[in-house]
Amino acid sequence: MGLTTWIIYFVIIYLISGLKIVKEYERGVKFTLGRFVGVMGPGLKMVFPVIQDWQRVDIRVKVVDVPDQDAITRDNVSIKVNAVLYYRVLEAKDAILKVEDFEFAVSQLSQTTMRDIVGEVTLDQLLQERESISKRIKEIVDKATDPWGIRIESVELKHVELPDQLKRTIGKEAEAEREKRAVIIKAQGEVIAAKDMSKAADMLNKSQGALHLRTLQTINDLSSDQSNTVVLGIPLEMLRAFEKKK
Repeated sequence: MGLTTWIIYFVIIYLISGLKIVKEYERGVKFTLGRFVGVMGPGLKMVFPVIQDWQRVDIRVKVVDVPDQDAITRDNVSIKVNAVLYYRVLEAKDAILKVEDFEFAVSQLSQTTMRDIVGEVTLDQLLQERESISKRIKEIVDKATDPWGIRIESVELKHVELPDQLKRTIGKEAEAEREKRAVIIKAQGEVIAAKDMSKAADMLNKSQGALHLRTLQTINDLSSDQSNTVVLGIPLEMLRAFEKKK
């Protein structure tokens, strides 16, 4: 082979090695001799080896699992809280040029922000207003990541772990609250029952012989079960009726 043939082979191999495929959900940040020259869209692209370089950026929504963070609420309760954060890269250029490792930076920023926000609220607020607290974290992180070309889609607090002693205290409070409601309901039922009994007594007293019929009906109901022992009390009205006959 002549020198020309070797040169042709070298050029072909050089060009083939420079062919890059950028997928639809990716962008390529391109550099020439270390200087930024543009962002490559999806498709077959050419990057000349040695003199050019590029970095692949995924622009799909990504998930950051924020690990357990030790935090102290405004009312001095030590807790552990974790969350999940969703974000996407809007500007591939800024994500590469403005921050060294944007994935790591987003993770660290979300952790520190979550600890700061938890320290501004009480435990009751954290447990009851989880959605609004998540929104506050999202707004702060989103504003901080704007210069990086990153948008925070959402932040969700997943779990708040309380100290064991506090869990027992909350359990006792919940049990006491249930007992309180049970006593109130029982008392309300007794009041209603007393009113109904009063109305029934008035109706029986107004109707002549109704009380005796009710007594006989009750005796009949008790006599259906042979295991029951019935002690019959004779009403004074009946005794007085016998006295009048005498």
